[in-house]
Amino acid sequence: MSIISRKEVAKLAGVSEATVSRVLNNVGPIKEETRIRVLEAAKEIGYVPNALAQRFARRKSGNVGVILPFVPKVHLFSTYYFAEILSGIGEAAKACNYDLLLIFREPDSPRDYAKLYRTQKVDACIVLGAQDVAEERAALRELQVEGFPFCLVNQRFDEEEYLTVDADHESGSFAAVQHLIAKGFKRIAFLNGPNAFSSSGDRLAGYERALTEAGIPLLEERIFTGNYSRKSGFEAAAKIFEGIEKKEIDAVFAANDRMAIGLMDGLRERGIEAGKDIGLIGYDDSDSSRIVSPKLTTVSVPFYEMGRRAAMKLLAEESEEGNTILPVQLVKRETT
Repeated sequence: MSIISRKEVAKLAGVSEATVSRVLNNVGPIKEETRIRVLEAAKEIGYVPNALAQRFARRKSGNVGVILPFVPKVHLFSTYYFAEILSGIGEAAKACNYDLLLIFREPDSPRDYAKLYRTQKVDACIVLGAQDVAEERAALRELQVEGFPFCLVNQRFDEEEYLTVDADHESGSFAAVQHLIAKGFKRIAFLNGPNAFSSSGDRLAGYERALTEAGIPLLEERIFTGNYSRKSGFEAAAKIFEGIEKKEIDAVFAANDRMAIGLMDGLRERGIEAGKDIGLIGYDDSDSSRIVSPKLTTVSVPFYEMGRRAAMKLLAEESEEGNTILPVQLVKRETT
């Protein structure tokens, strides 16, 4: 089997590659007319599916797998990001008569995602927290080549044809920095997440575009990196405080709410109040952003809908074709 052949089947049948995989692997509910159209298209171009992948995929487990990063000392299910996405996945899975199987990925463990299918643990898989590293790319490529249905949430590999549900983080970042500029801030720092996540690159692109369009110089010394944890935001406060004291920073855009709130706490210990002494914007519109004092200006991301859409793409009879990028929205509160 070749990836190109499956793509040609999808094009000829007028459906997505995910639908082709579901038909050929007999996974999930499929309309009879859709099934016939895909099979006729496959026959017409002489498509020969991978026998090993088909043999295992036909033996249904009734489970949709959700691959999650295992982070020591972090209560994953209490974090807004994962809780919302998992709730959306769970709703869709229930509607399609599937159960969830949660698989925790150890930081240094092999990413043998295909084994989940070969041991008949899952019929489809949703990957959360995927990173742009060699091991991840190899594991996802194997799934694609073998024809195992999967979907990425909040992570893209633009040069690959993986099924993806994402949010428009570039425009969200752009809107956040534009808002700071409109409020009169000109020396805006950016606290980003790791480069291994596509959302980090998107937010950096939005930050840079907003400054460039406003004629504000891009300075490397105003860009900081955390790991999306509250602790990393708190630790970044020391360096950002130095910039504030030197009049080099008058506002900060943080790539998620957890880092923004950690930064707020770290600056408060140094006598700097967000919303009074500096402007501050987070990202996610988490529950914490609404109850922290002062309330955090942030960007609302539809994580619940992202999870729901990902599961529906894999499991639903009338699944949405192609990849999905959902809109985000700036929420103005007290820190600006």
